[in-house]
Amino acid sequence: MTKEKIAEDFINAAVNMDIKSAKGACKEAIAKGIDPYEFIEMAITKALTIIGDKFENEEFFLPELFMAAEIVKKSMKILEPHIKGSGKKKNLGKVVIGTAKSDMHDIGKNIVSFFLEAEGFEVIDLGVDVPAEKFVDVVRNEKPDILAISALITLTMPEVSNTMKALENANIRNQVKVIIGGAPITQEFVEDIGADALALNAIDGVKKCKRWVGA
Repeated sequence: MTKEKIAEDFINAAVNMDIKSAKGACKEAIAKGIDPYEFIEMAITKALTIIGDKFENEEFFLPELFMAAEIVKKSMKILEPHIKGSGKKKNLGKVVIGTAKSDMHDIGKNIVSFFLEAEGFEVIDLGVDVPAEKFVDVVRNEKPDILAISALITLTMPEVSNTMKALENANIRNQVKVIIGGAPITQEFVEDIGADALALNAIDGVKKCKRWVGA
């Protein structure tokens, strides 16, 4: 079975909320020697995009999102031991991560957090629906190297902009690198609000964070 077919099997299972088959596809990917990073990108990330689109179009609702989160959690648990760097003791730096206010999605953020920790970052996860003031308080108190903000719906984009303005007003913007990720986020938007980088996906985001700390 090709890696494309295994990825397709996972996507179909995830979209159909079939956790058993999704886990089976992950195990098959490992057995076939498929790189876990590649499998996450070609299977899990694509499945999440489809599920997110269905939620936006009101084909899926909160129960489906919760089930999708559970599928991702179980799948990542299978893949985790095989990811290079998993369990590293060294600390590459500190990252504060959260989903912007008005956005309750945490699946993509959780995948990024998982990758960051696997690579050796200390991660402070603020969860979802995080207001600008909370981001500012934590950046001021924790002094992270990087602030990662997730925004998976268009409605949240003004809140991301508000967070950047709040960092400026608190005179701490220059103390931290800011990376933004999520389906509606574009390079133009990132530049307009004065953030440092766009995370095209989880792996791209982690690569950029590592580059900033010289890893």
